[in-house]
Amino acid sequence: MTARSARFALAVACMAVIVSLAASMPTARLLKPGDAAGRFCTPTMRLKGGCGFLGVYGSVLEPLSLRFKMMKLARLMRHRGPDGGGIHIIESKNTAQRHHSIAHERLAIVGVVNDPKDVADVQISDPTGDHSKLHTLTGNQPLFNHKGTKSLSINGEIYNYKDIKKMLKDKTPWKTASDCESVIHLYEEMGHECAKHLDGDFAFAILDEENDEIYAARDPVGVASMYVGYAADGGVWFGSEMKCLLPECDKVEQFPPGHYWSSKTRQFTRYYFPDWNDAAKATAALDLPKLKDDFERAVDKRLMTDVPYGVLLSGGLDSSLVASVVVKMCKAQNRPMPATFSIGLVGSPDLTNARKVAAQLGTDHHEFHFTVQEGIDAVQDVIYHLETYDVTTIRAGTPMFILARKIKALGVKMVISGEGADEEFGGYLYFHKAPSGKELHEECVRKFHDLHKFDCLRANKATMAWGVEARVPFLDKDFLDTAMFLDGKYKMINKGEKTQFIEKWAVREAFNCDGSDGTPYLPQEVLFRQKEQFSDGVGYDWIDGLKEHCARVVDDYMFSIRAERFPHNTPGTKEGYYARMIFEQLFPSKTAAETVPGGPSVACSTAKAVEWDEAWKKAYEAGSMLDQSGRAVDGVHDSATKCF
Repeated sequence: MTARSARFALAVACMAVIVSLAASMPTARLLKPGDAAGRFCTPTMRLKGGCGFLGVYGSVLEPLSLRFKMMKLARLMRHRGPDGGGIHIIESKNTAQRHHSIAHERLAIVGVVNDPKDVADVQISDPTGDHSKLHTLTGNQPLFNHKGTKSLSINGEIYNYKDIKKMLKDKTPWKTASDCESVIHLYEEMGHECAKHLDGDFAFAILDEENDEIYAARDPVGVASMYVGYAADGGVWFGSEMKCLLPECDKVEQFPPGHYWSSKTRQFTRYYFPDWNDAAKATAALDLPKLKDDFERAVDKRLMTDVPYGVLLSGGLDSSLVASVVVKMCKAQNRPMPATFSIGLVGSPDLTNARKVAAQLGTDHHEFHFTVQEGIDAVQDVIYHLETYDVTTIRAGTPMFILARKIKALGVKMVISGEGADEEFGGYLYFHKAPSGKELHEECVRKFHDLHKFDCLRANKATMAWGVEARVPFLDKDFLDTAMFLDGKYKMINKGEKTQFIEKWAVREAFNCDGSDGTPYLPQEVLFRQKEQFSDGVGYDWIDGLKEHCARVVDDYMFSIRAERFPHNTPGTKEGYYARMIFEQLFPSKTAAETVPGGPSVACSTAKAVEWDEAWKKAYEAGSMLDQSGRAVDGVHDSATKCF
């Protein structure tokens, strides 16, 4: 037998073994009972969800070349949507030799299998065949209006899609059961006013063939990742990730949250401008029952899923509250119970507290460990996927990135997370230094408007790197009003007093009670646990070990000429230099570096809040780089751990 024949025979034998194993495995089963959501993902379940999208307006490429280009660029974000894809191209009516296109990479979470139209089409084409075991999937994108003249590519979830369906004048049945189809029909009737009527987390582009227009929009907070780029040929590009635009664009920037862009005006228009941006209008009295009810409604919206899902449970206040509300809601509504997931170094404070919460809630809890070296080894991949060199984002993004990979391996596609509460309620430890309720509120507003550059960026990209979607109820549009209209004086920290003696006291006290099942929401030691930034809570050795590694890699001479190598956002620490060095290797263009914010900060503060503490201010003015760890807030860290 020749070597080639032997290899062929071996391949046939291997295929036979694989077929035999596949035949003995359960059909379409993601998890066994008791694991994660404790349910099967069968072909009768609904699917759709978070994805990656790409769009261009005014490309000079002819259709075939443009299709290949879109395929190539979309492939760079296929990790976001491994379940399917699609491309649509139209010719410009107003500009000769120009074409517009949208593309999509899909992660299936909500939608339906066995679309009636698809089944009917199959029966017409093959009327005598047995189609009882045939399953089709609806919700693939692009999505079209009823006339087929407008097309949509979107990453996101639209939580008020049922309300939109009721308000539409056109009652023609939708082609899919996707919540996102609501967007294209809403645009058909409301045009540019479409985005402000959406309640959800989204980033999308619509091609309007009738009007030779592209309309792109991003959700109010920036939960869904989105970039815009400008090409040398005059084309304007949109995409879920920067890496898809850099090969074509001379300039790339983050698409601003709460805005839309139209090719008719060729400018951004803000559609989300809440009154609470002005501290003078944030005067609401403290109403703990309302705060509690509104947060529970925000969580309830995000249970719109029919695939196995879970909750990221760090053991801190925010994630623990999310987990508790989800569990109590599932029990009351007879919904499938979620799994909970935590990660940390062995012996970390987060893991200990996460176990306490999971034990009280009775969840199927999954605890994962990582080592400092595993974290260091992952940093390059983290920077590639998060597309940032911000030190704090990388510190927290690394364990989240590692955790998301393990979650996806269990067959879970969606998780609910606790981002946003610190920005809304002044939860970071540096808020202890706030001089007044007004200044605290103004800092919360500044932090809110930066979320898309930091925490939202991390939560979205660290999970979507593995095809897992993160949902964030604290950043619900309605709950934002509840939190941000609250007078800043109720968010001030008054150590030693009976009320407001700890950061985010209002949130803690709102849930310092029993739920509808007669049990407390959280153990007292967790409900009143002091704020730990995620990068600290996974284990202090993680940050310390990363710093030590960076100090070994970046020698003193390299660091001394950092301003020459990195004139924009010059790193102030060797850890920052190390991150920047990797970023520049992955994304060597100047425009990529300019998408990442900089400036003085301590323990995640904005530059303005550095002025609250004279020691911080003097240290920065003297050229000393302030640390982003919560441990950097002298006299505050650990002081409130037993204040209850």
